Amino acid sequence: MIGAALLASRAALKLGAGCVHVGLLAESAPGVDLLQPELMLHTASNALQLADVDVFAIGCGLGRDIAAQNLLQDALNRDAALVLDADALNILAERPDLRILLLSRNKPSVLTPHPGEAARLLDCRIDKVQADRIAAVRELAHKFACSVVLKGASSLCATRDGRLFINLTGNPGMSSPGMGDVLTGMIAAFIAQGLSADEALLLAVHLHGAAGDALAEQNAGVGMTATEVADWARYLLNQWRK
Repeated sequence: MIGAALLASRAALKLGAGCVHVGLLAESAPGVDLLQPELMLHTASNALQLADVDVFAIGCGLGRDIAAQNLLQDALNRDAALVLDADALNILAERPDLRILLLSRNKPSVLTPHPGEAARLLDCRIDKVQADRIAAVRELAHKFACSVVLKGASSLCATRDGRLFINLTGNPGMSSPGMGDVLTGMIAAFIAQGLSADEALLLAVHLHGAAGDALAEQNAGVGMTATEVADWARYLLNQWRK
């Protein structure tokens, strides 16, 4: 699913990541993003071999086949921060060896599950996660020694040092496809700019929701798109910096 990777990488670029490389697994992957030609597109294996990478975001549109699993394993072995989303989380749920590898890393990692992915990671039912979201996000942060956001209404963020935050921005219009991909790119962008994994997570989650709220105030709550959220997030971040 090439669009997911492009949404994440475009968001990273717009939120200040600087030099953004995109690794794509699809055999029919494009050589350039015509809407955002500043992005540098590669095959997935070539992207992972790049030197001097500050952070890898992996999982958006990845799939779960052997090639995807090998790519995740290679990323876990790299000496860079990681943001893990979507199928990267689903693969972790299926591969105990990769969970051990995640725990052995020295660099920080961020997990961004929705309730279904959280349930797979915790080997439980979704209704158990939803019945006690605070317990679920804390268990994920402890089990994987990561910063974690459990997405959904009032997203919950658990930091590596044991703090819990409830995000109050966002609205139902943000349930459309691609929103999680944009959030992943935003988190990666802030880590690339020198924020800690915890700081990047908290800023990205709050700003992501605030951008959606700004769109809703413009009467765009119905039909809101992830691309628009990334654009508004850039605008708001620059306003806040002033």
